[in-house]
Amino acid sequence: MSLEELKRAAAYRALGFISSGMVVGLGSGSTARYATLRIGEKLREGSLRDIVAVPTSEETARLARQEGIPLTTLEEHPRIAVTIDGADEVDPHLDVIKGGGGCLLHEKIVAYATEHEVIVVDESKMSECLGLKSPVPVEVIRFGWRSTEAALAGTGACTALRCTGGTPYVTDEGNYIIDCLYNGITSPSELAVTLNAIPGVVENGLFLGVVKTVIVASARGVEVLER
Repeated sequence: MSLEELKRAAAYRALGFISSGMVVGLGSGSTARYATLRIGEKLREGSLRDIVAVPTSEETARLARQEGIPLTTLEEHPRIAVTIDGADEVDPHLDVIKGGGGCLLHEKIVAYATEHEVIVVDESKMSECLGLKSPVPVEVIRFGWRSTEAALAGTGACTALRCTGGTPYVTDEGNYIIDCLYNGITSPSELAVTLNAIPGVVENGLFLGVVKTVIVASARGVEVLER
């Protein structure tokens, strides 16, 4: 199976957690995109009904509208039954790093409002320890970002301002992202507290204790891991 076929297989398996009448969260990124497309298909064919969705990014919102998925907000529906999202790295405890697509702030807000957070990945995202395969994205306000980056480097990270086409990447909330590479994180919970205590940091990409299910697709098949 190709990488895209693996991503699709994981996303389609996640649809088993969604039923008619639910409020669902729509994740961002290439794997979660397949889940959004499949929800749209099921709504059109009538096998799913009365779904409303909270998107985690403007890009996801555009895709959902294109697919005819009714959208709502956390103000209208503060509790979400199931969110299907992707991840950049997953450890054996089902803690994950997210934010490679630049939507970590909205994704984390939605995750904490979700009863059942489902992560869909291909096997390349599985890791023995967080930080071995992916940097930790940190969303920061633009004002004084160089000072914030210096403080982030002080936590032991190799830091880089995320850019696209030679200009700083700007999130949906108008912030910058600094990617922090640690070469393995021994205590993710302590690091998360340290990162969020730095002035200028809005949120970090460590999603700890919020994921209930991880669906992993590989050439051997699709495996469901539960917390």
